[in-house]
Formats: sequence, structure tokens, C-alpha cells
Amino acid sequence: MRKPKLKTVPRFETEAEERVFWSEHDTTEYFDWSQARKVVLPELRPSTTAISMRLPVPLLTELKRLAHERDVPYQSLMKVYLAERVAQERRLRRQKA
Repeated sequence: MRKPKLKTVPRFETEAEERVFWSEHDTTEYFDWSQARKVVLPELRPSTTAISMRLPVPLLTELKRLAHERDVPYQSLMKVYLAERVAQERRLRRQKA
């Protein structure tokens, strides 16, 4: 059986225009996904944004003490704790669903 000819992807003026196009079109009409290869991008890091947060002094002091015991920056330890808690909350929500 012969595969249908693939359509040419149009040129887009903006990312928003491209987003609308792909929300309305099937990529299989434009790409042969059987030829796709998995790409690993090991150097990519998640984008971050700075925030400002007010913490009670005793909480910040304890956090800094814990971070010092682990020989890590306290902000890095905060990120680990937040990530663990978010993952825990997601697991709880999935179990309830």
C-alpha cells in the first residue's frame, strides 16, 4: 500500500499563528512519524523564575541549619522540599480520583 503524499508545512509569522495552525491540523498529514527519532537534550535545564517570599524567622533559621548540615545552599534545599511536597500532593490527588 502506498503512503499518501505529505503536505508542506506553511511558514508562520509568529509562534501564536503556528500554535493555532497545529491546534486545527493533524501532524500526520505533514510528517512521517514512522521516521521519527528520539532526541536526548542532556544540557537543557528547566527555566526558572525568581520569587520573593516572606518566611517566619524561626522557619528560615531552621531551614538554613538543615541546609548547613547537608552542606547545600538553603534555597536549593527549599526547592527540594517544595518539589517533594508537590509530588506528594499529586499522588494523593490521583489516589482520590
